[in-house]
Amino acid sequence: MENSAPRSARVVIVGGGVIGCSVAYHLTKLGIREVLLLERKTLTCGTTWHAAGLVPTLRATYNMSMLAKYSADLYETLEAETGQATGFVRNGSLSIATHQERFTELKRGASMAKLCGFPCEVVDAERIRELWPLLNVEDVVGGVYLPRDGIVNPVDVTQALAKGARKSGARILENVRVLDVKVRNGKACGVVTDRGDVDAEYVVNCAGMWARHLARRSGVNLPLHAAEHYYVVTEPMPALPELLPTLRDLDSYNYFKTDAGKLLIGTFEPNAKPWGHEGIPETFSFDQLPPDLSHLEPYLEAAMRRVPALRDTGLKLIFNGPESFTPDDRYHLGEAPEVGNYFVAAGFNSIGIQSAGGAGMALAKWIANGHAPLELWDVDIRRNMRFQGTSRYLYDRTQEGLGLLYAMHWPFRQFETARNARQSILHERLTRANACFGEVAGWERANFFAPEGAEPKYEYSWGKQNWFPWSGAEHRAVREAVGVFDQSSFVKILVQGRDAMSVLNRICNNNIDVAIGRVVYTQWLNERGGIEADLTVTRLDTDSYMVVTGPTTQTRDLHWLKRNTPAEARVAITDVTSSLAVISVMGPQARALLESLTNDDLSHEQFPFATSREIEIGYALVRASRITYVGELGWELYVPTEFAPDVFDRVVEAGKGFGLRLCGYHALNSLRIEKGYRHFGHDVTDHDTSLEAGLGFCCDFNKVGGFIGREAVLRQKELGVLRRMVLFRFTNPAATSYHEEPIYRNGVIVGRTTSGMYGHTVGGNVAMGYVGRDQAVTEEWISEGSYEIEVAGVRYETRASLRPLYDPGMQKIKC
Repeated sequence: MENSAPRSARVVIVGGGVIGCSVAYHLTKLGIREVLLLERKTLTCGTTWHAAGLVPTLRATYNMSMLAKYSADLYETLEAETGQATGFVRNGSLSIATHQERFTELKRGASMAKLCGFPCEVVDAERIRELWPLLNVEDVVGGVYLPRDGIVNPVDVTQALAKGARKSGARILENVRVLDVKVRNGKACGVVTDRGDVDAEYVVNCAGMWARHLARRSGVNLPLHAAEHYYVVTEPMPALPELLPTLRDLDSYNYFKTDAGKLLIGTFEPNAKPWGHEGIPETFSFDQLPPDLSHLEPYLEAAMRRVPALRDTGLKLIFNGPESFTPDDRYHLGEAPEVGNYFVAAGFNSIGIQSAGGAGMALAKWIANGHAPLELWDVDIRRNMRFQGTSRYLYDRTQEGLGLLYAMHWPFRQFETARNARQSILHERLTRANACFGEVAGWERANFFAPEGAEPKYEYSWGKQNWFPWSGAEHRAVREAVGVFDQSSFVKILVQGRDAMSVLNRICNNNIDVAIGRVVYTQWLNERGGIEADLTVTRLDTDSYMVVTGPTTQTRDLHWLKRNTPAEARVAITDVTSSLAVISVMGPQARALLESLTNDDLSHEQFPFATSREIEIGYALVRASRITYVGELGWELYVPTEFAPDVFDRVVEAGKGFGLRLCGYHALNSLRIEKGYRHFGHDVTDHDTSLEAGLGFCCDFNKVGGFIGREAVLRQKELGVLRRMVLFRFTNPAATSYHEEPIYRNGVIVGRTTSGMYGHTVGGNVAMGYVGRDQAVTEEWISEGSYEIEVAGVRYETRASLRPLYDPGMQKIKC
């Protein structure tokens, strides 16, 4: 290795694990030669060296699966390219289920494998025993076999990536400690090391367990925390076949991998032990942690039940090493919103080996091209909230996070740790009303209300869960009478100043140069026409606007807004989320209810749809915005936080005469999906255009100054779209669809679902999803097809529609 540090490079990568070396390798493949990788000790010495080396390909979503497939394909060719052996073998993987709900989960994954083009076999106990002869299958109900999954030697594959990077011009220096990242004018411009400063155009933080602490020095929020992670290696087992598929006994939290005549058994236990809370020792290098046998014992006993031969086999190694985990078990990738040109690839939740190839490729293209090469919102660093980087929050959540990798991935499953971080001012009132809360971006939000005498808790299932009838009653109340939602988690951003209109109108694809008191539904597009945000903008005054968006995109949307506001613009941007509660009153009786509480005229003539103005309710001046996300007459009431409890009490009391019902977010979801309202992160992302998403009506191509992405959308309009968002109603009311399910047209897969929920008004499950082909997708092509959606291996007949399934003419809203 080289010893002298250069004074400059185009890209400096901090961290020499498999992730950092993959980023370096892929940058050089793109022709970026001036790459410098700095490792504090020795390559792989942090967590890479002790990884189990599993390379599965099927992940929770299509895009994550394709990145994992890229990793496997890359590792298969690296030795031929670099001359460095990697130990990669496609031994396959076998996941087993000991109950029907787990088997349903595995079969849902098998259906998604068809989207990805992965060979995948749903297997019974007999076939499982053929694939894994030493297995006790008495309690096994089925499983899934993926023959193209693999294993690799983590150290060797890292060295191969490093060798490939060096051959293409990258420099890799070991024993160089990065002390800080230099920032100038809001952008990273180099690093400070114990051998001197290095100037750079880009800095990439791939520092693993140390990444969070390094990021904090530059004001970058990078939530991750180390946890102890265990595996054992047996003595040689003569009866063990030389190579078996990697076995996952998910219900026992164990995995099994053959290892040169021995068996490696690892665990993802639900009661994980956080480590390094006071900081990771600077001297840490190829280190192990003291094993806790009492902690490991229940999982070893489960392993012996699954593989009885283990009862007569000794243990050669009991290993305990740290791994980094994030609050949502998804890794962090992308450009930090706080500092420009500061990129991150860290927090890989013990799946770093399988992710490294794809993540390195994606980040390298992100740096080279200025945007991600595919939709990556699942792992985008901008999904994080500032509070999630606090030490206590990370410690508490990490205890749960490790085990969730093998826990049941139920629909609507809620985290149990690190809760109650953010509460609406109405929280206690909702609690007294028997609300069951879910957590989104730290907010505690009422997902449903249990009836009197019933416990407000989830009973999870892949079918209709215990709250289904209760949420259905809330849904019907909104359709037939009136419902009230606490939507205080809405993000509210004030944009004020002499240039507020011109700046916002350039960012918004719709025209926001409207009369004071008008609400505009709009998207923010990128230069490629992709949707960066989906939100509303209300004109409060000549030079004052309020942007309202969802809680999960708070960091992202603020970043996009500030990034696209010229430095010389006379604009002030202020996040006022915490200062305003939001009480939504929705349903055909909404007007009558509110008229009983105010002297203001709420008639359609005087208060038409998309109008916002202050009204009086009780002692409060309330901003009432006539807008809806449920497809009914209604108002969102923006109330100063200190006045909100009184306003809420008055609304609820008056609502008794109008059939009012408190409603949760599950009802909101079922209501919005019947109307085909899009949800950012599921139905629309930065790789979906307005035309593809069916939102072209928001594009004002003729407004003065245009908008970001206008030319790209016009080009697509001229050429025709190759994919379109479609709504599907299942004809079988028992079907349950959620997302990532294959969509068939005339027996051929043409797309996948993005979201799904039961529509209580239309009487069946409703799914949204994109369908496409290699030529223009027309209304005729869509209407002429016969459609099915596959859920857990079963194809269900559906009816396709480009129009909302409920009130397509909007008569309910505009009355």
